[in-house]
Amino acid sequence: MKQKNKWFKNNGQNFHIKLPIREKLIIPNVSVPEELVQIQAYLRWERKGKQMYTPEQEKEEYESAHFELLEEVARGRIPDDRREIKEPSVSKIKNRIPDDLVQIQAYVRWEKAGKPNYSREQQLREFEKAREELQTELDKGVSINEIQKKITKGEIKTEVSNQLQNKRIFSTKRIQRKKRDIMQLVNKHAAKSVDDKVSKYAEGKASVESKVLKAVELFAKEKEEHDGGAVLNKKIFKLADKELLVLVTKPGGKVKVHLATDLEQPVTLHWALSKKAGEWLEPPPNVLPAGSISLQVAAETQLKNESSTEFSYQVQSFEMEIEKDTFIGMPFVLLSNGRWMKNNGSDFYIEFGGGSKHIQKDASDGIGTAKALLDTIAKMESEAQKSFMHRFNIAADLMDKARDAGELGLAGIFVWLRFMATRQLIWNKNYNVKPREISKAQDRLTDLVQDIYANNPQHRELLRMVMFTVGRGGEGDVGQRIRDEILVIQRNNDCKGGMMEEWHQKLHNNTSPDDVIICQALIDYIKSDFDVGVYWKTLNENGITKERLLSYDRAIHSEPNFRRDQRDGLLRDLGNYMRTLKAVHSGADLDSAIGNCMGYRSEGQGFMVGVQINPVPGLPSGFPELLQFLLEHIEDKNVEALLEGLLEARQELRPLLFKSKDRLKDLLFLDIALDSTVRTVIERGYEELNNAGPEKIMHFITLVLENLALSSDDNEDLIYCLKGWKHALSMSNRKNDHWALFSKSVLDRTRLALASKAEWCQNVLQPSAEYLGSLLGVDQWALNIFTEEIIRAGSAAALSTLLNRLDPILRQTAHLGSWQVISPVEAVGYVVAVDELLTVQNKTYKLPTILVAKRVKGEEEIPDGTVAVLTPDMPDVLSHVSVRARTSKVCFATCFDPDILADLQAYEGKLLRLKPTSADIAYSEVKVGELADSNSTNLKEVSPSHLKLVRKQFRGRYAISSEEFTSEMVGAKSRNISYLKGKVPSWIEIPTSVALPFGVFEKVLNEDLNREVANKLQLLKKNLAEEFSALRQIRCTVLQLAAPPQLVQELKTKMQSSGMPWPGDEGVRRWEQAWMAIKKVWASKWNERAYFSTRKVKLDHDYLCMAVLVQEVINADYAFVIHTTNPSSKGFI
Repeated sequence: MKQKNKWFKNNGQNFHIKLPIREKLIIPNVSVPEELVQIQAYLRWERKGKQMYTPEQEKEEYESAHFELLEEVARGRIPDDRREIKEPSVSKIKNRIPDDLVQIQAYVRWEKAGKPNYSREQQLREFEKAREELQTELDKGVSINEIQKKITKGEIKTEVSNQLQNKRIFSTKRIQRKKRDIMQLVNKHAAKSVDDKVSKYAEGKASVESKVLKAVELFAKEKEEHDGGAVLNKKIFKLADKELLVLVTKPGGKVKVHLATDLEQPVTLHWALSKKAGEWLEPPPNVLPAGSISLQVAAETQLKNESSTEFSYQVQSFEMEIEKDTFIGMPFVLLSNGRWMKNNGSDFYIEFGGGSKHIQKDASDGIGTAKALLDTIAKMESEAQKSFMHRFNIAADLMDKARDAGELGLAGIFVWLRFMATRQLIWNKNYNVKPREISKAQDRLTDLVQDIYANNPQHRELLRMVMFTVGRGGEGDVGQRIRDEILVIQRNNDCKGGMMEEWHQKLHNNTSPDDVIICQALIDYIKSDFDVGVYWKTLNENGITKERLLSYDRAIHSEPNFRRDQRDGLLRDLGNYMRTLKAVHSGADLDSAIGNCMGYRSEGQGFMVGVQINPVPGLPSGFPELLQFLLEHIEDKNVEALLEGLLEARQELRPLLFKSKDRLKDLLFLDIALDSTVRTVIERGYEELNNAGPEKIMHFITLVLENLALSSDDNEDLIYCLKGWKHALSMSNRKNDHWALFSKSVLDRTRLALASKAEWCQNVLQPSAEYLGSLLGVDQWALNIFTEEIIRAGSAAALSTLLNRLDPILRQTAHLGSWQVISPVEAVGYVVAVDELLTVQNKTYKLPTILVAKRVKGEEEIPDGTVAVLTPDMPDVLSHVSVRARTSKVCFATCFDPDILADLQAYEGKLLRLKPTSADIAYSEVKVGELADSNSTNLKEVSPSHLKLVRKQFRGRYAISSEEFTSEMVGAKSRNISYLKGKVPSWIEIPTSVALPFGVFEKVLNEDLNREVANKLQLLKKNLAEEFSALRQIRCTVLQLAAPPQLVQELKTKMQSSGMPWPGDEGVRRWEQAWMAIKKVWASKWNERAYFSTRKVKLDHDYLCMAVLVQEVINADYAFVIHTTNPSSKGFI
């Protein structure tokens, strides 16, 4: 030791310590049984965390395991006292049997045994027995070459050699699924219903609008009321902290343009008109507002000051009126205080109308969406268009806001990113960004999604959808390798010019998911013997056209043109490069997802140099082998075993997805990839079912249903359906006489569960798609099919296809026929095919009409002039439309046979006669002359209703007790409850009730505190004549009503005096919920059924009054309706 030049010693001597001398081992020349080496190698692999080894690493591990056993022998220890370690004979050393031959012989043994599902230990024993069999052959004098020729003939060589590329020990053809209690799969993390969210939105909107309604919005409100016609377009642009409104209306058949801003400095409008997009045409003199100056291709108009005492606004405005259909739009810019003002660097532009704009108007209120979030997204879109890095970082910044908004907020983020993924939004705009910056932004966003997933189980389904859309991303050099490795490909394969150089420039400027497709197209092109048609086929099938290639900032003009001597090197290098691309861009690629979870290390040939991904810790025992099985059988033509393996992997993975951990997103991406693979595999397996029996189809249904349940938040009904299918399969296997009938009942329930799933998608996603799409200018066709495409991409669509295959088989087996006749009325009429009964319910047909409707929900009205409604849907026999059909003597039936339904649709415009029985419908074409002779089809004018509605008046009381219920105060249901008191035995309890009588709604609406609501309601009611979509807006407007203090006090007094608890005693929130429930009853006056029913019988809907019954809720064990009469046959049940 040395410290400040001073030496320390051990009493004048050097310090000295003796080290143990390692025993020098003499490794004996012995033969260790192969089985023991395999077991030792397995134990080493298990101790090291079950890593994914390369073939070189596998070989190293095998040699290390062999050396360890030899060391044990050298020390005098027998590794396994059941084994005998012998000195090898000279002949055995000379004729050592190659492992490849042992593998093949082991496979032959396994195949002869019927391909059983061996454990790993059994596989090792079989391997050793195969070696012994070959050794016996050697001992007989047969040479190794002769053995090789003998056992490698025919198909065996091909099959086994494929296996040997990936695995030293043969693999089985089917995995053994574990037995599980399927009820343990139930998730009850359902988010709140969309109706509740809309109500909450309406409440918040009511409280916010009255406080922060901007000047330009008040201006628009007044102009909409004054003009009275349809609103063709309405946009509000941001001008720093000020706003610019443009409103286009259509009063009296003309187009009127209003423009208003709350800028304080004087503003000059520099404007023109256009007959096509991007055009500036000088406005005709007759449309110029007073004081305008006509220029060469434009006009200038000074905005005038305008104010309103009634609506309390002060703005600068412009107004112009033109004849309809003369121009399609108006481009303009603003000049204020010497400064030109544009729309994010571009001219402002407003369209005057068109079919798509009605959709935008319908979505303009953002009802059923997280409107504030979507508005923010729309404002940020111009920044997001610069690159994926910008878009992902903006999405990450908005995730907290989306989480706080709940289900609708996360739906908004998903819709926006889905628009991106489907190329409805610009991916890159004049911005050069490094791939590593894109992958880092992806990584940041997916980390946030992972955290929200872990802490919000009720939103996991939506969050999975978000992750699928984004892709994995990655920190470090994952993204940068995209940029670097294309250079390696060019250098290794001498392809530095042409298309490869253009692609290289595109990759350097801004990589995107398109690059995965381009890479695959190149691989397909090379494999097809350089057929450039195959290159374009791959691109086009995945949505990449020549125009899209040219639209990149670094355009790709050229086609690939490689030499034949480049083939092998390019296939090798592009295959490796594909892994890099998918690691960043693909969220559902199974191979890369498995690699990220199981770990990998790649080196050599310039690809993924120095990359080492560690395996996710804590994976289930045997999971690596299961994933290896999937990769080995991913291309199998017979998909049943593969599907079972995919679902077993998802089941094994499921418990880990509920635990918060750093690598959770890697597990999520693996689960998403497994889910996605199930969908693609089942579609590939349809051919396997063409000639299959019902049991095989039912088994496939259980697999797809299990997959859907594993991906759903609220899956309780799906799990009960799955339980029903398993029981149905058991009944079928036992040859139970009623298996088909039971299976049909489960099939019907499964269809209802799928309908509920589709309705959830429609309610949660479609409003956000329509509203955000209208703000971002997304193509109308993409908005129309948005939810439909989401459903088609999931397991629900595959499940529906399988159910449709099985349904006719079950109906035939159970002797159910092809029809369910709800209203058996003979009819003659002209066939009209429609998509939905809802869309024509307000129509009047002048000729007797047979409607063939694809969708009938059950709440619709039957249009005037309709003599029959035929549908594949199954509305309840007691639904509104079923009851209406029976009372109106209209034939109504469900057809279960798609061929019959298609035949009926083919009669479009022709005259048919329908002759129904209780279980079937016979139909035939008739001549037009026979129509006059048919008493059942005389079309009569709808006579004026004998019923009269009398508008009820408010009688000075906001609330009454059940003793005060009369026909002047409440409806029949309320009166019947009061009537039952004292009429039933004491052991039958009657719920305690009070009511808000007739006229209270109208009184509340006329209160000063609800003036804005009343004005908006009046405007919407005017629009009802043209647009029935206003019904929903009216219902939401009613929900904005505020409660007068006198109403609150009277209701509280009546409830307490009747012995009912007052909601307000449980807190303000509880009273708000009760008040919202009351308003929902009033709002139901404007539901579609009530509105169209009154119109149909010529009653004035405005005279309809609603009383509200408030009664105690019973915590019932059972809730049901008893039917004593069959509604179709009128016979006793």
